[in-house]
Amino acid sequence: MRKSIVLVLISSCISLSAWCQVKSEWRGPGRTGVYPDKGLLKEWPVGGPPLVISVTGLPKGNSSVAIGNGVIYVAGTRDSLEVLVALDMKGNILWETPYGRSWFESYPESRSTPTVENEKIYVVSGMLDAACIDAKSGKVVWSHQVADKYRGQLGRWGTSCSPLIVDDKFILTTGGDLTTVVALDKITGENIWTTESLNDRLGYVSPCLIDHHGKKQVIALTEKHVLGVSPDNGRIAWKFDFSAYAGTEGRNNNTTTPLYSDGRLYVTSGYNHKSIMLVLDNEANSVSLAWADSVLDNHLGGVVRVGGHIYGSNWHNNSKGSWVCLDWNTGKVMYDQEWGNKGSIIAAEGMLYCYEEKKGNVGLVNPSPARFAVVSSFQVKLGSGPHWAHPVIHDKVLYIRHGDAVLAYDIAAD
Repeated sequence: MRKSIVLVLISSCISLSAWCQVKSEWRGPGRTGVYPDKGLLKEWPVGGPPLVISVTGLPKGNSSVAIGNGVIYVAGTRDSLEVLVALDMKGNILWETPYGRSWFESYPESRSTPTVENEKIYVVSGMLDAACIDAKSGKVVWSHQVADKYRGQLGRWGTSCSPLIVDDKFILTTGGDLTTVVALDKITGENIWTTESLNDRLGYVSPCLIDHHGKKQVIALTEKHVLGVSPDNGRIAWKFDFSAYAGTEGRNNNTTTPLYSDGRLYVTSGYNHKSIMLVLDNEANSVSLAWADSVLDNHLGGVVRVGGHIYGSNWHNNSKGSWVCLDWNTGKVMYDQEWGNKGSIIAAEGMLYCYEEKKGNVGLVNPSPARFAVVSSFQVKLGSGPHWAHPVIHDKVLYIRHGDAVLAYDIAAD
């Protein structure tokens, strides 16, 4: 099989330089939700693409899988702890390692996606425990109870922050009265810098790194603010009051990683919260509002930019939503169309992959701003709980995580 050949090649060709190129993180390269794979099917067989991996009985979680070094890594919750499980490319368990305290109230399942870089895996638990794990052995290299050490102020559902690795730094949002964003040394776990405090709770948002005219900046969200932080020293270059755009629900349960392109930053949140487009000045020291929109209030599933448009699902209530397309430059609503329910979205090779959260339908969608055009679809029937984990594409394979199950589908065109 094609996948077995690929695995053999990876095993035989790995070198130090190859290890240094391995990286897997939340929503793919740049955290944009757009994956670089080419040569993918543009239409699926009836019943869906071939299922090549099917694993059930794993620790439950709503986080996405991460893939690196020829291994599938998946976080889950077992009793009161979050654990990292390593699977080979056939779905066999290689090892399982506990790394932190799980959230203890509603929805305790893991939500933070592991970050893979070189021979290390970086993880964050629902109680904001951070850890570095050896990718081969599964041994914990270092761990810290970050919320306790930095007086982090967790939200109603703990945290969902996936760790951001920038150069030698492990970056995550803490909130609280001591700091807002923290950078740890990724090798030792010791502190490198802390930002000033905005006296705000953290959001459920994984930060991202942007490059604005050659200047790198970490974009983070708290409960109320969007902010830009220097990855070199932790200086907050700018902050914007996103809570001023909260809708009739009055909630600031921010979960969606922003999108950046061409000097613009798109930020969205559910519960009738308006989404906004910010414009950064040339030095990334200030932002201004370009437009605000009241239709695409993304709940949990993320958004993508394909061409000149933003695609994602919105929030009607906690159990219902529709699929929306906005013009990137103007915020004009191109469509607002129902298909099953709201859910998560990624993109690859000019197509959208939509995973609706209620019944587990996965749709291959043509990204036309004229309408929500489903080309093919199938239903995920294994696993349990809401279909909240975001899909992942790696080496022409589509990975779906559902509660205690991990499924992989071969979507290669050849």
